[in-house]
Amino acid sequence: MARKISNRERTKFKIRRKISGTAERPRLTIYRSNTAVYAQLINDLTGTTVAAASSSSLGLKGVKIENSKQVGVKIAEIAQAAGFSEVVFDRNGYLYHGNIKALAEGAREGGLKF
Repeated sequence: MARKISNRERTKFKIRRKISGTAERPRLTIYRSNTAVYAQLINDLTGTTVAAASSSSLGLKGVKIENSKQVGVKIAEIAQAAGFSEVVFDRNGYLYHGNIKALAEGAREGGLKF
């Protein structure tokens, strides 16, 4: 188990070396726990969270692909309201499939470009 965590952390650091969010194009980062999926828009220049959405804040139970897609649509709505149409996608060391892919597709359907 500890090996999987360290592998994800290593991948996460490699990704973060290459990408960074700005005031015009914040970083869309994802965290997946056993109970919920979280998405944040982060401006790395100031170190602030611009917007956030999660499956628990939407009243959804469980980590399911449908719930992840709804979180993606919601973060896109919040980003559009805040004046952002383009973001930098940060998969946070997770593989791009399943819930992560569903959240990304939901964000794209909501109008975000990345």
